[in-house]
Amino acid sequence: MPTVSDVVRYLKRFAPLDLAAEWDNVGLLLGDGRAPVRRILTCLTLTAEVVDEAIASGVGLIVTHHPVLFRATQKLSSEQRDGQLLLPLLKADIAVYSPHTAFDNTIGGINDMLATRLGLIDVEPLRRKEAKASTCKLVVFVPEAEVETLSAALFEAGAGRIGDYRECSFRIPGTGTFHGGESTKPTIGQKGQREEVAELRFEVICPESALSAVIAALRRTHSYEEPAFDIYPLKSVPRIGEGRIGRLPQPLTLRKFVARVKKQLQVDTVEIVGDPTREVTKVALACGAAGEFLHDAQRQHADLFLTGEMRFHDYLSAQSQKIALVLPGHYATERFALEELALLLGKEFPDVSASASMREQSPSTWL
Repeated sequence: MPTVSDVVRYLKRFAPLDLAAEWDNVGLLLGDGRAPVRRILTCLTLTAEVVDEAIASGVGLIVTHHPVLFRATQKLSSEQRDGQLLLPLLKADIAVYSPHTAFDNTIGGINDMLATRLGLIDVEPLRRKEAKASTCKLVVFVPEAEVETLSAALFEAGAGRIGDYRECSFRIPGTGTFHGGESTKPTIGQKGQREEVAELRFEVICPESALSAVIAALRRTHSYEEPAFDIYPLKSVPRIGEGRIGRLPQPLTLRKFVARVKKQLQVDTVEIVGDPTREVTKVALACGAAGEFLHDAQRQHADLFLTGEMRFHDYLSAQSQKIALVLPGHYATERFALEELALLLGKEFPDVSASASMREQSPSTWL
């Protein structure tokens, strides 16, 4: 039976937490990673109704899109909303995990799901994220008898980490040659003649921030007077960004595009800014409350920007820039993805029952 930590590892692979916004509070927010999980419940927001549902159905882990304990908390009691939600979960040994903006931004995450549902093609990030610290590959040639000692020293100095994995390396056997001059003191063989030595090519990833310490550990541990090693700078894989922008295969009027939004997001009403008869082709989107991406959409000359909700003055800005707005509501642009996440978790952990909350509803309705 999987544990909370097993599910968390999968969620971190699917939606790496370094994709989350700096202001966000993501990850395992409550619970014991060692606890077994028989049932998983997904939801958009942790509410009293969701808590009751989870306790009644024997859930071991709640995956809520919106985090709890979002701001610094000095008290956790039944007199506070966070306490009213979390204290019953603590008593029932139910863990809580939030992927939030990491789920928004990841490949195959909410914004990609939205783009797919709306039929966009040539989809790219609306706002690209800068790559984080540079990484390099260290290649060192070492006698086979020394590789364990050397590798332990390099790992201890900070090399060999890939995501949540550590002590990652690769080894290839081969033959090294050297011809030492008169001033040399070779560890193996004789100076003044060409030598051949059975060696391993040992490869390891290293962040540039740890490179000095790793090289120092290499020189301190390696038995050779002049250890042979290479350092290769690695080009970063393009990082995914926030929001998405793509195009419709064929232009649609704003009215017809809204009809598609209603059908795909299962909503009856959609707020718009713009002429319903105008044609749109280039579409930018960002789930939830993402009015701050309007300027990105404008810079990339989008005909239309879709998000859940925005401020009134953003409407005026869009109107002046002649970019249409489509606003189906915060709940509508994200809730469907938590249903899809439950399906993904069920496939990844077939021994676990994973489902989206049946009691969760949008807190607002139209009269």
